[in-house]
Amino acid sequence: MEFEKVAVNPRAIAAGQRLEQTLNRLVRGRDRLLGALRLGGRRADYDDLAYTFHGGPGEGMRRRHYDKSLRLLWKGEAEAPWSSFHDCTRLEQQVMDHALQGMDEEQRDAHRRLSLPEFRQLLDREYTRREKQALVAVLSAIGHGEAYAWLVSADLLGQVKSTGAKAALTMQVLEEAKHFVVLRELVHAFDVPVPRLSAWEYMLMESVLKADGMDKLFGMNVLVEGIALGVFGALSHLPGLEILRLFHLDESRHTGLPLNYLGEFPLGFWGRHDPRSRVRRMGMVAPAIPLVFHLEEDLAELGIDAFEFGASVIRKIGQLAQRAGFFLPIPIPALVRLLDLSFNSYCWATRPDYTFRDLSRADCTRGRRERAVEREVFGDGSLAVA
Repeated sequence: MEFEKVAVNPRAIAAGQRLEQTLNRLVRGRDRLLGALRLGGRRADYDDLAYTFHGGPGEGMRRRHYDKSLRLLWKGEAEAPWSSFHDCTRLEQQVMDHALQGMDEEQRDAHRRLSLPEFRQLLDREYTRREKQALVAVLSAIGHGEAYAWLVSADLLGQVKSTGAKAALTMQVLEEAKHFVVLRELVHAFDVPVPRLSAWEYMLMESVLKADGMDKLFGMNVLVEGIALGVFGALSHLPGLEILRLFHLDESRHTGLPLNYLGEFPLGFWGRHDPRSRVRRMGMVAPAIPLVFHLEEDLAELGIDAFEFGASVIRKIGQLAQRAGFFLPIPIPALVRLLDLSFNSYCWATRPDYTFRDLSRADCTRGRRERAVEREVFGDGSLAVA
């Protein structure tokens, strides 16, 4: 695979890495101390150094229960034709007794490729070791995020109202579990070390997990899933990563859930404008900004300008947040303009012959289908002042 590399400043990258490492030690040390004193600390029972939950991978349990449950998952449309369910694909209607009844043709093809030794040969053939390291760095950042998404969506299940909303969150819990275990296998197939959570992502994920009520829905389904949607959209065209198109489609439903839910159970005036809620939401957004700088070198290796990617993703997230009524202390259009100026200033200072440009209007999503999905999720792209 030939990538058009993006030039970066090694000194700026090294300074950013030193800052992240120092902050990581401080944040994790603080949380260990608070945990020992039973005053809080880290909430997630997740070990990002081992890329698994506490207690180990539990592959035997997964195969006996999770995998089996997916194989035996029945469909209402097939078993109760008198009902209003329409939950089967056209292929599933024809091959209902197939062992992989929950997958369409594209999913089965991806499953076969992932299970064959040829898959690793494909990765070795298409990518240099440095490119594999870059892909793993980006994908594992989302992979660790899927672990938190799994925990947060399970927590949200008890907080939403209505049978339909709980059914929707139940499916999200199932899909987050699927995303975590499948993405974990995909990442390990590259056969390079898997990095831990960065300090920035650690703070972001912990703040979302610890949030209350609808702030948790904002943090997970708008902010985190919006970032994941951007990553999957940017990488799904690459050789061996076609399965990310299915992840992208799942994430689009997850990002659409707040709009649908709040359409039935609106936040109300105070829920949208409460200054404390606005500040809490901004506190969740804040670590996502230095995360863009942290990923600069790896994204550049893949031919992606981190600041085009970051600015465009934040613009899209802002559109979604505004439509749902999740307002921030700073009007979203002003925040996007401020980030655009900040990112441009950094690039001007660290890249030779750089000229300012409208980074937030870039679109790093490559596939035609993925772009069509995102147009449906994010609307026409207009940003009115909240």
